[in-house]
Amino acid sequence: RLLTSKRAPREEPVAPFPFLCKCWVLLSFCRYYFPCQRWLAVEEDDGQIARELVPVDEAFVKKDSENEGQSPATLGLEQKAKSTTYTVKVKTGDKKNAGTDANVFIILYGSKDDTGIVSLKASKINKNKFERGKVDEFTVESVDIGDLKKIKIGHDNKGNSNGWFLEWVEIDAPSLGQCLKFPCGRWLDKSEDDGAIERIIYPAELQTVEYIPFVPYEITVYTSDIFGAGTDADVFIVLYGSDGICTQQKSLCLNKREQRMYFERNSANQFIVELEDVGDIIEKIRIGHNGAGLNSGWHLDRVTVRRLLPNGK
Repeated sequence: RLLTSKRAPREEPVAPFPFLCKCWVLLSFCRYYFPCQRWLAVEEDDGQIARELVPVDEAFVKKDSENEGQSPATLGLEQKAKSTTYTVKVKTGDKKNAGTDANVFIILYGSKDDTGIVSLKASKINKNKFERGKVDEFTVESVDIGDLKKIKIGHDNKGNSNGWFLEWVEIDAPSLGQCLKFPCGRWLDKSEDDGAIERIIYPAELQTVEYIPFVPYEITVYTSDIFGAGTDADVFIVLYGSDGICTQQKSLCLNKREQRMYFERNSANQFIVELEDVGDIIEKIRIGHNGAGLNSGWHLDRVTVRRLLPNGK
């Protein structure tokens, strides 16, 4: 504004003077938290070396938060509820030279978004992946991409045996309650078929299986503090709800390496697993192991199970 000064003592008017106004804009900064707390390694966890992270409320990452009962223990459930886990099975054809040593990738396309390029590095079934006549299984995690519409799968054409005959791809999404089959039956080889090393494949509607969607549970297992309490066996769990509803038997470890790492004496191990929804009330659980390994005996102290209710608590 243009201001006029007060009158001088002699009461003579003073010419108005321009006033430089400094305007301060209060900027509100948004801070986003993207916690991970997981491995990015082929030989650890689910074998993925890249992850999509979703932002969570600041209260979830503060150790001593008292904001409406939120705590870091809820972090895994909060993230899991915002993401989708896909189990990807890949069948290599039973033909001569059908297997490949190339680096295989996949992209899932949904009605809302896509996953981007995901490298299929660590098979949960076979050490040597994409061999003739074999089925390999991988885990792919992504934020919500909507209904799965199509996939792109291919390889980088590297390695001594880079040609590949892909039979089919099966993708199971428990949180969506869908299992889709993507038939291929063609070569991904520059010297075979049409020379393409990547293909876009659509699901076969008649082979799509739908079921009740799974929900994430946080399961914490406490091993006792006595001599010989730990185990290297494959530990499993079953949850029972009301009206006779129960989950399938679920192994808590993804591989033998995790079996050797977890369930040590006086330890607490936390797992976020997707299981059938048994309702808001869990009446009992069944937990045990397969008795395998040199140190299979196990002294279990207690188990805690948590899940997110519809209101987000």
